[in-house]
Amino acid sequence: MSKPPKYWARAKKILSKKDKVMKKLISDYKDGSLVTRNDVFFSLCKSIIGQQISVAAADSVFLKFKKKCKNKINARTVSKLSFSSLKSCGLSKQKVKGIKDLAKRTLNKSFKPNLIKKMTDEEAIEYLSDLRQIGRWSAEMILLFTFNRSNIWPLQDIGLLRAISNNYNKKYFPPKVFLNKLYKKFTPYCSVATWYLWRSIDNEPIQY
Repeated sequence: MSKPPKYWARAKKILSKKDKVMKKLISDYKDGSLVTRNDVFFSLCKSIIGQQISVAAADSVFLKFKKKCKNKINARTVSKLSFSSLKSCGLSKQKVKGIKDLAKRTLNKSFKPNLIKKMTDEEAIEYLSDLRQIGRWSAEMILLFTFNRSNIWPLQDIGLLRAISNNYNKKYFPPKVFLNKLYKKFTPYCSVATWYLWRSIDNEPIQY
């Protein structure tokens, strides 16, 4: 793991000044920050595994997957594992196909993660979404947790929507107009706001 992003301290000050809820959350959760593993393949596998299941279920499946990979989660290791071996971790057929395809495209270099660094957020989301089993939500998780982009506002994330409802006394789901208002208020540090909102509903900081 790495140090907090360079913008983290400045973002906390600005968000605290702009928003009372943020000020309280930043004061309540002094430990931790967004960090990166700097490993796109690892994070994409974790993201595919975590789709549409609870955090606890995702953790359980991921541990089995990690064991199958003998703690070496990389394209070469995954490419050598059979379909049935991966499925036995608790993965659906679609998720196995997604992980196998990711390994293949990483090895044949039709997927080049290094290109993402020069892309805008939207360009990167489009590029990542071209991968099998990777949609907007998964792409945003990669930009947040692997590339530590500062202004990701993942409105397909149920946890974020729930945290906004809880902290701002809004009905669930929060109105789009309100979500857009927060986006404008938190820009260019929506990623930091998202991290603190997640912390308010989960004791452990999320990491992909």
